[in-house]
Amino acid sequence: MAARRTAPITSVAATATESANRPLPSPTPLWQAPFATVAAGSAGPQLSGAWRLFLLGDGSPTRHLRLLVGAPVEVELLAMAPEPETAAGAPAEVEELEPPLLRRQVWLNCGGRTLGWAESWWNRDEAETHLRDRRRPIWHSLTEGRTELFREVDGLARVSAEWLERRFGAAGPFWSRHYRFFRGGRELTVIREVFSPELERWLGPAIPTDLQKDS
Repeated sequence: MAARRTAPITSVAATATESANRPLPSPTPLWQAPFATVAAGSAGPQLSGAWRLFLLGDGSPTRHLRLLVGAPVEVELLAMAPEPETAAGAPAEVEELEPPLLRRQVWLNCGGRTLGWAESWWNRDEAETHLRDRRRPIWHSLTEGRTELFREVDGLARVSAEWLERRFGAAGPFWSRHYRFFRGGRELTVIREVFSPELERWLGPAIPTDLQKDS
């Protein structure tokens, strides 16, 4: 599916205020790995090695998608809007961001397929600095100028949402993760990603066949 053609953002706050699109409700978690296992890198032991590396590694998912599919990732903006400080369904780490907040939601399209969905929470001023082009993957915006950036994966989950099933063309639940970006020890954003099971075309089964009957 081709990404919608959109103009570069000239004012993130203005775009968020004027947009008629409101953020979709966050997907419902059906299972979440304990934080200690995520931090230790031992979460999701039933996952194949390729999926564990993809979900728990600290690499850029948009770069990984491009390498896997051999096509650039196109960002399709769903919504960008002011976020209440007590956002329902938001990861606990969002509380560490300084208000006022914005929430941004996008589809990740690659090679004519929708392979992921993402939502991110930002301080409004940070969004003004880093999200000036809505079509650009966040990783590219944050690493502009080759400044140092640190990614910390905080959560792994299986989630469900009817609107995800419609777009992915597959039944849930789906693998999800959330993480934070830091620069100079300061938290910049919290990002949640959900991935289509079509990624098994390149990564192989998320759960090896001999383990599926026990999962």
